[in-house]
Parts: sequence; C-alpha cells; structure tokens
Amino acid sequence: MPWKTTVFGWITLFALLLIAHGCGGSSAKPAGGAATSKLYLQNNIHAQAGPRDIKASYANWTDPGAGHLIIPVNTPVEFKKYRKGLIIKNLIDGRQVFFEFHPRNMGMSAEEYIPLITSPSTVSLKGLSGIDRKGIQEGKAYVGMTKEGVRVALGYPAAHRTPSLESGTWIYWKNRFKTIAVEFSADGQVQFIR
Repeated sequence: MPWKTTVFGWITLFALLLIAHGCGGSSAKPAGGAATSKLYLQNNIHAQAGPRDIKASYANWTDPGAGHLIIPVNTPVEFKKYRKGLIIKNLIDGRQVFFEFHPRNMGMSAEEYIPLITSPSTVSLKGLSGIDRKGIQEGKAYVGMTKEGVRVALGYPAAHRTPSLESGTWIYWKNRFKTIAVEFSADGQVQFIR
C-alpha cells in the first residue's frame, strides 16, 4: 500500500506541474488570445523610444522626433493587448512596443488589424523597384514609389484619414500634431508628398 500511495503522489505532483507550466510549451498569442505560429511584420513600424518605453501608433508617426526608430518589415513579432491597444514584442531583441490602437478611428478591431500588418511568412521585396527598396530601408516615401512600397515603408495608413487603399491620396501622421499626404498618379506611383 505505501508503494501505491507514493506512485499516486508522484503522478499527482507531475500532473500539477504540467498544468502550472502550460503542459510544457508556449506559443505566440495574438490580441484575441488564440494560439498562432510566429508572425512577421508586413511593413515597417515607426516608433519612438522614450526614457521608460517605446511607443508607436496605428497613425504611424512617420517622423515623431527624438528617439525615432523603425522596426523593419519581416521582423518576427507577437502581440498581446493592453488598455490603450497592443503590445508588439520584437522576437529578435525582446523589446516591447506599446502600440496605440483606436478601433473607432480604424473602423476595425485589433484582431482585424493584425493580419493587415503581419503575415505568417516573410514578405519578398525582390519584385519592388530600387526607389521602393530605398524608401522601405529608410522608412520614407519618395516620388516614383508604388503604393505597395509606400505601405511597406510607412505602414498601413490610418483608416480615419485614408478610408481606402484605392484612394489617390494617403494621409499619414508625421507626429501627434502634423500630417503628410502622399499623392499617387493614376498608375499608382507617388507624384508628390506634401
């Protein structure tokens, strides 16, 4: 009888340890909580490093000032929610970005937004022009870039100012107070930036 009690005790302890540690594994969880494989950014994320944390926004802040940094396209990331939006964790360096997200301004939930800026595999930039690749690397829009190049370089435009990617003008926030407008020609190339 003591042998059976000891074995039962060890089995119970082992089961409790498995439950406490989530059965031995962890997986990335998006804002909705469902498990996914690793996700990769489909566009650059413009952020601002401050004394306490790194912040970014659905409005993109293409030039927020001191501390401006770019988390580049194809960076592996995972998401979780916080009260003002999402936390994007860079899986290369472990840094977390507090990403402001307003469903009302975007006309969609965070769960609907995440697939617009991420992909389960890396994005190929090979088919893009030299000016597109330059803009993506520098995180800027240049005359002659395509809509795809601008989206990757500056991010998915905020829907409250650019309701459709079919629009001839995409509005981005330079910082919290100023915007820039990227004007496209009928063939989808940047004509000018104002």
